[in-house]
Amino acid sequence: MSADAINIEQKLALFQDHWNPRIIGELNGQHIKLAKLQGEFVWHSHEHEDEAFFVLHGSLTMEFRDRSVKVREGEMIIVPRGVEHRPVANAECHVMLFEPTSTVNTGSAGGDLTRESLERL
Repeated sequence: MSADAINIEQKLALFQDHWNPRIIGELNGQHIKLAKLQGEFVWHSHEHEDEAFFVLHGSLTMEFRDRSVKVREGEMIIVPRGVEHRPVANAECHVMLFEPTSTVNTGSAGGDLTRESLERL
């Protein structure tokens, strides 16, 4: 097996839709994903998985039931398992996600935005 560089900008250019993460790598039981966000996601939690959001472009607000955290370009936030949250991006935001392979994007909420089978780029 060989290791190759992954060009993040090239991968982001391959899709335009929002709230539909794509897998760009896997290591130690974790998926590395890219997603474009815009608007409000659903309130949800992940019973068994922590999530890390690294903002590549733009900014997002991670809403929790008791507060909101602004996450700007070049910053990241880790959402602990079991914590209800909702990402919101007023303008298009590009993120890199680090999540266990078992993570479903809408967690316990389900619904129309659930992506159970993710495309690999």
